[in-house]
Amino acid sequence: MQQPSAKNYYYVIYLFMIGLFIGILIVNVGHDTWIKDGSLLGTDMIMRLKNSVPEGSGMLGYIIKHRLFTVCMLGILATTMIGLPAVCGYICYTGLAAGCLLSVAVIRYGVRGMLLMAAGILPQGILLIPAYIALFIWAVNVNRMLYTRNAYQESYMRFGRQLYLKKGVEIVAIMAVVIMGCLLESYVNPKMLHFILKIF
Repeated sequence: MQQPSAKNYYYVIYLFMIGLFIGILIVNVGHDTWIKDGSLLGTDMIMRLKNSVPEGSGMLGYIIKHRLFTVCMLGILATTMIGLPAVCGYICYTGLAAGCLLSVAVIRYGVRGMLLMAAGILPQGILLIPAYIALFIWAVNVNRMLYTRNAYQESYMRFGRQLYLKKGVEIVAIMAVVIMGCLLESYVNPKMLHFILKIF
């Protein structure tokens, strides 16, 4: 089982990089739409961010709801026939969104834009990125176990109850890591972001 899991890890990276490249390409091809006419990370948006005073307790509920919805949605889709395409599509979408945001930030602000993007994902990214990678791999493994006639399904047929328990424990562990990441995102990240915004 180790070899397929390792392959799944590389597939996640490949799909994310494809989405990232497409996102960068879209921004560069549509430069006028995204940069000249667009408001994403524009002066007004940066000023609103600088003047905002987010409260961690107020943000926590929204962030946890958003993050856990994604975990539950992908977990449920993983048990259906469309689970594999849905997971692959979400990975590409995540890369595409990251590519667009990163490109706009770098084109507008150069090195400062890169620092802004780094501040936007730290420190919660240290927990959330591995958790989402684990979630994607979990979803792919569950889908293949249920619908692919190979070693996955043979294991499922032989050890059905044990596998249910194992996969249940894994998804609960992923949720726990996501919640810890949400705590960092709510209480620590805003302070880092405001510190970096001082250079704008």
